[in-house]
Amino acid sequence: MTLKGVFEMEMVLRNFFLFLSKNKTLNKSAKKWGLKLGAKQVIPGVTIESAIEAVEKLNVQGLACTVDHLGEFVFNREEAIESADYCVRTLEAIANSGVNCNLSLKLTQLGLDIDRNLCRDNMKRILETAKKHNIFVRIDMEDYSHLDATLDILSELRREYTNVGTVIQAYLYRAERDVNDLKGVSLRLVKGAYKESPEVAIQDKEKVDENYLAIIKQHLLSGSYTAIASHDHNIIDKVKQFAEENDIPKTQFEFQMLYNFRTDLQLSIAKEGYTVRIYVPFGNDWYGYFMRRLAERPQNVAFAARGLLK
Repeated sequence: MTLKGVFEMEMVLRNFFLFLSKNKTLNKSAKKWGLKLGAKQVIPGVTIESAIEAVEKLNVQGLACTVDHLGEFVFNREEAIESADYCVRTLEAIANSGVNCNLSLKLTQLGLDIDRNLCRDNMKRILETAKKHNIFVRIDMEDYSHLDATLDILSELRREYTNVGTVIQAYLYRAERDVNDLKGVSLRLVKGAYKESPEVAIQDKEKVDENYLAIIKQHLLSGSYTAIASHDHNIIDKVKQFAEENDIPKTQFEFQMLYNFRTDLQLSIAKEGYTVRIYVPFGNDWYGYFMRRLAERPQNVAFAARGLLK
């Protein structure tokens, strides 16, 4: 198969899994299956206790963490409030266990699609608890339709809280502008994991990589704390070199990777003295997250299959 053919096959697989990730019927069924179909390879469990246990093991290896109670398709107030309650309990568990761990969450879990004020109030309750325990909270970025609302709520929250940041996706044409507007805010920078229109997102992989490196350098040079979320060793090496050449201290940035992906790389970077933070998802609403991981790299399909066979 030619290089072009391989690329086209990858795009077909990516689009297929992204399509599946939005299927509400399959998402509902997945909750009944439990962590089957290979999902246990990338999600350590469904409870807070299982997440904390995984974090403790990673901390022992010199890795920091952030946990995320997975959840999608929240369309009523009761579910949104319940999700916020769960986030608060997770923060308390982090504090009580003494682990090195942050919290990640999605605003749609907290009612963004229901009532913006409800979502904001849920976030304030979570951030108050996080502030009490000196824990940082990261608002994960979702698809383009939620981008402006997410940044608006972040701006409102930042008037009262400094322990909150968000994510910027490099495949969006507006990424450079958003990073500039968020100077001084702790950002996780990623390539992007949703299927977006060519009107708003770069479709060429090489150009996405170029823009990704550009916004990383942009945020680092502004003196802002930067989390580089990537498993691409070429990107990681270029960031290391750029930081050295520009006297950017290791305390100003960190590398972030997913739970159980490229574990050897995670440990080797940590041993070099860089902060490496592992994204640890948990919960029974794992389906959408798992499908997007399969969409990111065809190799992940084989990875998941090995877990299923086990």
